Amino acid sequence: MNKTIYSRFDKKAITDLPIVTFPGRVITIITPGEAEKAVDYLLQSDIMGVDTETKPAFHKGEQNKVALLQVSNRDTCFLFRLNVIGITPAIKRLLEDKSVKKIGLSWHDDIRGLEAREPFTPGLFIDLQDIVGEIGIKDLSLQKIYANIFHQKISKRQRLTNWEATALSDKQKQYAAIDAWSCILIYEELVRLKKTGAYNLVVVPEPENNQPTSNADSKGTKIKSEKKDTKASTAKKKTTKAKVAKKSSRAKAVKKSSRRAKASQTGVGDSVQVIENK
Repeated sequence: MNKTIYSRFDKKAITDLPIVTFPGRVITIITPGEAEKAVDYLLQSDIMGVDTETKPAFHKGEQNKVALLQVSNRDTCFLFRLNVIGITPAIKRLLEDKSVKKIGLSWHDDIRGLEAREPFTPGLFIDLQDIVGEIGIKDLSLQKIYANIFHQKISKRQRLTNWEATALSDKQKQYAAIDAWSCILIYEELVRLKKTGAYNLVVVPEPENNQPTSNADSKGTKIKSEKKDTKASTAKKKTTKAKVAKKSSRAKAVKKSSRRAKASQTGVGDSVQVIENK
């Protein structure tokens, strides 16, 4: 049976979906020695999901470094606390590895954040945002993509919590693990759907406020604008003509009065009057 997916998933529909939980182990790494063992273990996997977390900045100009790197295989997620140990040689080895696929979302941004801590040459990484469009999905957020494909909700409540806290809470650990692990599930399902074609795509219209103005609308707007400009120009011309006419009338009155006064002195007032009436 084909799976139904949507080009854009309704955000309101996510609210009622069942919450995703991470079914595996979550291990926090806080020493270089632990990082070495974790990396050795992860590099034996056939695939990894990756993500990072940074303490949110609430003041203008404030910017924090990446505090957490979470890397998961199918059943275990390691939380490397970079604010405690930095990017150790072992972690750098993991980031530069080209033998195992590492799947992330908006990973290009994560790489820049990690490089701010320690320069490295990125290994084999695949960004989900680069491939979801191949089956018609236009959403780019992890929550929407996961809900669209699996009809489950990834809670984002812990996203803006303190990732540099002395000890991470269980909710933070779950959140971090799910963000990395879910990338594996999404990637493998995208590959399956693309290979088999076992899906029906429902194309959802673009939101109205994001739709580009059509040619017809543009022309209509232009015509209205031109009409408005024409009316304003016509009104301005009428006003100008009225002012000119008023000034001309006053000038004629002054001129006429001057002629009458001169005529009364020369005795030709009647002849002047007759000429003007003609």
